Amino acid sequence: MSTWPVYTGTDEPHDRVSRLPDPPPWRSFDGGPALPSPSPEDDSVSCDRKHRAGTYQATRESVELVNAALVLRRPLLITGPPGSGKSSLPYAVARELKLGPVLRWNITSRSTLQEGLYQYDPMARLYAASKGAGRKRSGEADDGDPAGDAIEDHLRLGPLGTALLPYERPRVLLIDEIDKSDLDLPNDLLNVLEEGQYEITELVRAAEHAPTARLMAAGGEARVTVDRGLVRCRAFPFIVFTSNGEREFPPAFLRRCVPLHLRRPEPDHLEAIVRAHLGELDGETTQMIVTFLERSRTGELATDQLLNAIYLSRVPGLAAESREALAASLMTHLGPVAEFHDF
Repeated sequence: MSTWPVYTGTDEPHDRVSRLPDPPPWRSFDGGPALPSPSPEDDSVSCDRKHRAGTYQATRESVELVNAALVLRRPLLITGPPGSGKSSLPYAVARELKLGPVLRWNITSRSTLQEGLYQYDPMARLYAASKGAGRKRSGEADDGDPAGDAIEDHLRLGPLGTALLPYERPRVLLIDEIDKSDLDLPNDLLNVLEEGQYEITELVRAAEHAPTARLMAAGGEARVTVDRGLVRCRAFPFIVFTSNGEREFPPAFLRRCVPLHLRRPEPDHLEAIVRAHLGELDGETTQMIVTFLERSRTGELATDQLLNAIYLSRVPGLAAESREALAASLMTHLGPVAEFHDF
């Protein structure tokens, strides 16, 4: 039975992820006990994300490199101009392979590895403990507050920490705009990405008295069991880093990723994107695509600018001159305009 490709780039969900070949010996993980994968049908997924997943138009190169990342159990590092579909791709992969809701970690200059793995609120725990002690001293009855002073009541796994739980199938994790991070974050991620595991220090310290803990995972209210503070994956997650190219990354980080650069769509691909989002093309829509491509030669434009302009052009009652003016305003260059000189 063929094992390639697992991800096909179509919009039809299937179970080919079960055909993934065994991981390379150096990327095999044995975390457990195995957790069932979340249902692919989840009402908490926003309409926007469902739409992006169902309309994403994959290129041949993106399909090949997604499969390479899945087979090698390595993160995918996607670069490319704004609006090229970098953050939509993981939603398309999760939908097609039925891998459940996408976990998302939006990176800022203040993001830390700790934030991605788990959050612990010691002040809330101290308050809960003092509140309980005060009731006992005064002989007050329990007021029914479910919050306790156990460590597990004040810990919650982050998106990266949740993705590394021992799920039967890989979870999909989008780490968006990694180039906006502090300089140390890519290096801080290296050990976790290499080992597929991490420790929750607070639980390791308490393991002698409380060997297991039930923690809330990211993306819902469900609790998962963590044994002696160690979380180790079973199926390495499909991790997607996106970058707008605002900085360079250290070689040690780059060699652990499968690189994918998304280029500006070619005319045929751009037409397919418009059809997927807005239906069949008419004469006016075709002309707007031509205008967009011409303007793209002299400056940076994003595909969603074109989609916005086409959508507005189809609003009933909008006069032709207004449509043209709005389209010109919406398709404003995002960066410096290229200058051309005659010699």
